[in-house]
Amino acid sequence: MRPWDVFALRYAFHDRPARLNFIQAPDPHDAAMPMDYFVWVLRAGGQSIVVDTGFGEAAAKARGRTILRPVGTALAELGVDPGAVEDVVVTHLHYDHAGNLDLFPKARFHLQDREMAFATGRHMCQACIRHPFEVEDVVAMVRAVYAERVTFHSGDAEIAEGVSLHHVGGHSDGLQMVRVETRRGPVVLASDASHYYANMATGNPFPIVYDLGAMTLGWARAKRLAGGDARVIPGHDPKVRTRYPALPGSNGETVCLHLDPV
Repeated sequence: MRPWDVFALRYAFHDRPARLNFIQAPDPHDAAMPMDYFVWVLRAGGQSIVVDTGFGEAAAKARGRTILRPVGTALAELGVDPGAVEDVVVTHLHYDHAGNLDLFPKARFHLQDREMAFATGRHMCQACIRHPFEVEDVVAMVRAVYAERVTFHSGDAEIAEGVSLHHVGGHSDGLQMVRVETRRGPVVLASDASHYYANMATGNPFPIVYDLGAMTLGWARAKRLAGGDARVIPGHDPKVRTRYPALPGSNGETVCLHLDPV
């Protein structure tokens, strides 16, 4: 089996206190705990798979986030042409994971059945549940469905040799994780199954959650899929950029998850 290289590309951040990142506010409740926003790239044998598509300036302005570099620029700096990408995994349809779909005109999007049903169903009548979604992103995915550019998955699926998707739910009903075979063993991109290392380590979930039970079970599943804690990558933790080697020339904004932690 060919090993994949896996890159985490930071494109935005949000300064915030720790109390916003846990259901049970930690002590001290006003400690700073910023959030990073990533997209991920898997690369092997000339093939590139993009995981999640981030958000753009409109969403950043509306939600008070700071874009450090547009997603398209981050990909180009890694040598990835979004216009040529053929496979994009969308872990879930929240605004920070499913914007910028138009950057990938040739791509086939990989999505869980349950996520599309969730994002277009009755639960979106409730503002507290639909808040992390942007309606135009969901509509863009519906248009991709009608253009026959979406591959739906129901549960677990292999999309390439050494790359598999795993439905976990919890944070969003159709959330999926990505397991990737690398030279150091399987790496699991947990996405928002756990925003931070600390959510899993302390058993204290991030407060945006659809199914709390599924979220807690997802932590254990991520560890099983990765063969332990060390190869589970949370979705938004700035510590990812200090734990893994930086890609040369990226100023620390892109790190190599297929290499051993530093």
